[in-house]
Amino acid sequence: MTSSLPTSVPTDGERRLALLWDPPQPSGRGRKARLSLDEVVDAGTTVVRDAGLEGLSMRKVAAHLGVGAMTLYTYVPGRTELVDLMIDRAFAELDLPGADQPWRAAMSRYAREHRDLYLRHPWILQTNMWRLPLAPHVLDAEEAGLRVLVGAGLPATQVVEVIGLVDTYVRGVARASIAEQSEGSESGLSNDDYWDSMSTFWGTYFDPERYPTMTQVWEAGGFDAGHASFDATLDRLLDGIELAIDRAAA
Repeated sequence: MTSSLPTSVPTDGERRLALLWDPPQPSGRGRKARLSLDEVVDAGTTVVRDAGLEGLSMRKVAAHLGVGAMTLYTYVPGRTELVDLMIDRAFAELDLPGADQPWRAAMSRYAREHRDLYLRHPWILQTNMWRLPLAPHVLDAEEAGLRVLVGAGLPATQVVEVIGLVDTYVRGVARASIAEQSEGSESGLSNDDYWDSMSTFWGTYFDPERYPTMTQVWEAGGFDAGHASFDATLDRLLDGIELAIDRAAA
C-alpha cells in the first residue's frame, strides 16, 4: 500500500500574490487561448469606468468580452483578484520621479502624478487604500516616494509617516474634485452657481454672535481668496517636510 505525500493548498493570499507576480504564461501547445490576461484586465477597467466599482462583476466583464462567465474564471479566480490586477495596471501609468531630481521637485511630481492617476481612475479611491495590493507597480510608486524622502535626509523611522501625509492630502483633494465633478454633472450647477443659490442664507439665518470667529475672518477678507491651488497647498506641506529634514540634520 502506498501513501501519497500531503500537498499544500495555496491560501487566498498566496493565489492573489502569484497572479500579480508570476501570472500563468500562455502555453505554446494545443488550441490557442481565446483571451489573454491583459485583455481581461482591460475589459475590467472599461466596465468599472462606465459602471463604477460597485457595478463591476465577473459577469459584466465576461459579457463585454463576449464570453461566458465560466470562461473568465479560467484567467482570474474572482473579482478581488481582478481588481488587484486593475489597480496595478493603473499604477503602471505613473511617471515617477527619478533618483537624480531635487527632493522638492521629486515629491511634487510624486504628488501630482498620483492626483492625476486618481482623477483618471476615480474608482481606485473606492477601494480600501489601506490595503492596496502588494503588486509590482504599486510598490514601485511607494519605493519612489520613500527614496525621495530618505535621499533628502529624513530619518528612515519617519519616512512612512511623512509619505502617508502626502498620500492623504493627494487622495483628499482627488476625492473632493471627483465629488464636485459628479455632483455638478448630476445637478447641472457649477460650484459658483450652487453658492449663488444659497446667497440668501447670510442675511436670513447667519448670526455673527453665534459665529464670531467666522465673522472676523470674513471681515478680514479671509474667505475672498477661496481655495488655494493644489500646488500652493502642497508647497506648504513640503515646507513642513523641509523643516523636519532640517531638524534631523541639526
